Amino acid sequence: MKTRKATVLIATAVALTLGATACNDSKDDDGKKGGGGKSVTDAGLTQIVNKSDKKGGTATYAMSDVPDSLDPGNTYYGWVQNFSRLYGRTLTTFKPAAGKDGLTVVPDLAESLGKASPDAKTWTYTLKKGLKFEDGTPITSKDIKYAVERSNFAPEALSNGPTYFKSHLEGGDKYQGPYKDKDPKGIASIETPDDTTIVFKLKDAFADFDYLATFSQTAPVPQAKDGGATYVQHIVSSGPYKFQSYEEGKGATLVRNPQWDPKTDPNRPALPDKISIRFKVNAVTVDNELLADNLTADAAGTGVSPQTQPKVLTSPKYKSQTDGSYAGATSYIGLNVNVAPFDNIHCRKAVQWGIDKASIQAAAGGAPKGDVASTLLPPTVNGYAKFNLYETPGDKGDEAKAKDELKQCNQPNGFSTSLTARSDRPSEMAMATAVQASLKKLNINAEIKSFPAGKYFQNFAGNPQYVHDHKLGMIMTAWGADWPTGFGFLDQIINGSAIKPSGGNNVQELNDPAINKALNDAIANTDKTAREKAWGDIDKMVAENASAVPLIYRKNLLFRPASATNVTVTQAYLGMYDYLLMGSSK
Repeated sequence: MKTRKATVLIATAVALTLGATACNDSKDDDGKKGGGGKSVTDAGLTQIVNKSDKKGGTATYAMSDVPDSLDPGNTYYGWVQNFSRLYGRTLTTFKPAAGKDGLTVVPDLAESLGKASPDAKTWTYTLKKGLKFEDGTPITSKDIKYAVERSNFAPEALSNGPTYFKSHLEGGDKYQGPYKDKDPKGIASIETPDDTTIVFKLKDAFADFDYLATFSQTAPVPQAKDGGATYVQHIVSSGPYKFQSYEEGKGATLVRNPQWDPKTDPNRPALPDKISIRFKVNAVTVDNELLADNLTADAAGTGVSPQTQPKVLTSPKYKSQTDGSYAGATSYIGLNVNVAPFDNIHCRKAVQWGIDKASIQAAAGGAPKGDVASTLLPPTVNGYAKFNLYETPGDKGDEAKAKDELKQCNQPNGFSTSLTARSDRPSEMAMATAVQASLKKLNINAEIKSFPAGKYFQNFAGNPQYVHDHKLGMIMTAWGADWPTGFGFLDQIINGSAIKPSGGNNVQELNDPAINKALNDAIANTDKTAREKAWGDIDKMVAENASAVPLIYRKNLLFRPASATNVTVTQAYLGMYDYLLMGSSK
């Protein structure tokens, strides 16, 4: 562990992953686990399955809805962060490797990991030589600076991404962004003294900065080619693939980028000649196409749907092609503190005590899809502390305690509210129905309102004005770590500074000064042990506030078709397959 370079390997995640593998000691005919032999259940958790260095063929992806955006600077979905590495290189990245090695942060555009000042408030990166965009123009430090400015400081055009740079750069709270700023120098706290050097000056210490530098927001963007919200239609590649075509809401095709130099990029094998991705494909259809070996992977990376799961698990052949991966994510309900009656803590606690989590786990697909949760932090994230402030027998809820809280919030006869969920996610819709049924016993009537995943946070659940106008009190969501530490998981969902006009993920609109301060104090602490303890303490503060109801620690039942090569699970990207490595024999 390097304290100021934050290349921490998450031992807990590795132990859980290895434990999951140990439960199934299947071997191929050669007596070897995984590798190049017959398909073995869970082999992809710790190894690269169907390992290959053969170039050629077409890798095909599909998903049931649309992305928030394929623009590297305007996305927050984990699968897009994973997928965008094919066409957008970043300052650092997670090492494309099997098992625990996949949690290692390595240089990408930069020559090395960041060089931190002694107080961890200044971070300097030097770019490799010979970096080019797809049109042959050199990639410079100014292109990375501009990418950070547009992605963090222009919510009027790009509203989906995280707000870390805005929150932690000096002057980040005042800078208006490149579309409004008239000074061509841009924000003063990102310095580019020459074309290969970029310096970030922070208002507070930030021990996890190398993790932050892995974000697609540091993928360079040439200012002259930026069209703001329309840039997604003409993304300029810095990676091994460029866009041959892009159709809004339908899909895209990527082909090789001849200006990409593999000598500058040891991280990307770039196996396929072509990559295609389709949107708005029915979830069960995606599953069936995987089983028929007509797809390389489900782009969303959330595993087979509940309808398909029995078919997969009861077939020895299909089961041998699955990986039961911990997603490093928690499904939960945000209780919006600015929507009545959840502005009253006792009404929030009534839901905490009354909800039947066992039925919700069953609705999600049972144990293969996740464990019942009692905390926001999942066990695979550094800083997790085990506790349960609302423990009930068999996780089925406690009607008496819930009714007592209803009396204290002056709602003894229950109340009515709205419960949102994503319409194209069968598992989430099934969970919402189970939530509705369990609360009905308390005379809490939750009307389910469903919205498409692609615009869920931008237009609906993460848009405070829409939430308030439509009285959306309960919001189904799921969250995985931006990087596998407590801060990388918690900050964007509980920090008041993460509340945005749209595209936000603090869906409960939690803005507690004590919690905000605890987060900022902890990330500034360069003592690893103290920092880790703080994340568990903060998680408990959120539980005491009762504005987030943890449901399940998610698992993904991933399926790898026979034609997919170089397949391995990456815990760095929510337990999905590593798209940077994958190839296809087709």
